[in-house]
Order: sequence, then structure tokens, then C-alpha cells
Amino acid sequence: MCGKKVFIVIDMQNDFITGPLGNKECQSIVETLKAEIEKKEAEGYEILFTKDTHGKDYLETQEGKNLPIPHCIEGSKGWEIIPELAEYARGENVLCKGSFGDVNIGNFVERAAGGVPEEIIITGVCTDICVISNSIILKAFFPETPIKVIGNLCAGVSPESHRRALEAMGPCQINVI
Repeated sequence: MCGKKVFIVIDMQNDFITGPLGNKECQSIVETLKAEIEKKEAEGYEILFTKDTHGKDYLETQEGKNLPIPHCIEGSKGWEIIPELAEYARGENVLCKGSFGDVNIGNFVERAAGGVPEEIIITGVCTDICVISNSIILKAFFPETPIKVIGNLCAGVSPESHRRALEAMGPCQINVI
């Protein structure tokens, strides 16, 4: 059964935009992304969000040892979707993920789409960590579904790592638009 088209917003949370892992590139996509969400919602896309989600023991985890900056601690202000986009994140359309990529994202998308999605469009932050890893997981889960990443609606840790991540997705049959 072919499901709806899906538009995914990866990790647009306070800690990645204005918090300890935020940067001007991440901040620069907010208004354009909001306009694109409104457009895709009007076109009938299922709008989905992910939230990077860590516990208070974050610094004791493998990720915390390699990236020792506490962020997106569940229940904190930094964990919340940014105010500009919060109205679109309605609980049932949000996947709380405990790592960069989440093996549950395929099932989450399939349930939301009502079957194998016709198309998946991905946006958000960080291109070079969470966007690329979830895009590849989704391509593995839905090998025949066209997956697109809107490059100018993503931002990375740095402009260079953003560019490298976008380039890496192409050979994986993820279309960067």
C-alpha cells in the first residue's frame, strides 16, 4: 500500500538553534523552513519531526564522551522544538530519538504515512550528523521510495561539514535538491 508523501523536520530544537550547539547557519534556515512546512502541509504532506533526546546521564554515554556538551536533555527548554515551529510538532507526529539516527524512524514514517510513503523530503539540523544518518536509515528502510533532502533547509556543524554531508548522500541515492 502506498502512503502519503512525508516531510520530515530533523531536530529543530532550541539547543541546536540558539543553545550550546547552535550556530548562525542553523538560525538562518528557520523562517524559510517554516514557510516550507506551511506549503507542504497545504499540499497534503504528512509533517513529521524528530527530537534528539538524552537523559541526565548524557555525559556518561558514548555520545556524551565523544561530544561532551550536554544538550537536548529530555524535559529541558533546550530539548523543545523551537518556538517558531512548535505549533507544527503535535506530539503524535514527533519521534524522540536517543541517538543521531534512530532505527525506529522507518516504522514511525510508515505509520504516519499509512503505508510505504510515496516520497520523503528531509530538512533540519545537523546535516552532517542527524540529517545524513536518518536519511540513510530511511533509504535502507524504503529502498524504492524517492528520498530528497532540501540542502538549503538544512544546516550543519560548519558550512564545510554541511557541504560534505550533502555530497555524501548522492551516492546513497538520496536526491539533494
